[in-house]
Amino acid sequence: MKKLSDREQYIASFHQKKNKDKAIPMEAYMKNMFPFLGIKSPERKEIVKEYFSAYQLPSEDVLIEEIWAIYQLPEREFQYAAITLLSKKIKKLQINDLPFIEKLIMEKSWWDSVDSIAPTIVGSIVKNNRAKGEEIMKQWSSSENMWLNRAAILHQLKYKEDTNEDLLKEIILRHNQSPEFFIQKSIGWLLREYAKTNPEFVKGFVLTHDLKPLSKREALKNL
Repeated sequence: MKKLSDREQYIASFHQKKNKDKAIPMEAYMKNMFPFLGIKSPERKEIVKEYFSAYQLPSEDVLIEEIWAIYQLPEREFQYAAITLLSKKIKKLQINDLPFIEKLIMEKSWWDSVDSIAPTIVGSIVKNNRAKGEEIMKQWSSSENMWLNRAAILHQLKYKEDTNEDLLKEIILRHNQSPEFFIQKSIGWLLREYAKTNPEFVKGFVLTHDLKPLSKREALKNL
C-alpha cells in the first residue's frame, strides 16, 4: 500500500471526521458561501494537534506550495487548516512572503479567513519590518479589493502600544465613508481594540472625524 504524503495524511484526517449534519448549519452561518465538512473548531484543533505530533512541518522550500494546495480545496475547513499551517511558521515569515499572503486573502475571500490572516500573520510580518511593511499596507488599503482593504485596516489590531497612529488614521480615513459593511465593521473593531490602550486617542478621533454610524458605534462600545 502506498504511504500517504504528509499533505495527503493531513487532508485525509479531515475527511475522516466529516459530518453532514453539522455541515448544514455551518454552511448557513457562512451564508452558504462555501461547502463544509462539518468539523467544528474543537475537533479541528484536535486534528491539527494530532497531525503536528506525528509529522514535521513541510520544509521551507515547499511550505508555500503545500499551503496553497490545501487552501484551494473546496471545503472551508481546508482554508482554516492551511492558515494554521502557515501560522506555525509565523516567526520565519518575511516581507517577501506578503505577495503570497495577498493571494490567500484574495482567494475564497470572506471575513473568517481574512480575520485569521490579517491581525496575526500580516501583523507580525509588518511589525518586523515597519518601513517596507507599512508601505505595502498603504498599497493594500488603496486596492480595489475590499478584503485587502480590510486586511490593511486590521493588521495593527494587536499592536497595542506599538500602534502607528498616523498610519491608523491614514488608512481609516481612506475608507471612513465606505458603504461596505465589512469595512465599516473593521474600522470600528480596530478603534475599539485600540481604545483599550489609548482611549483618549480613540475618543478624539471619533469626535473629530466623520465615521459611519456602525464604525462609530463599534469604536465607542466599551468607552
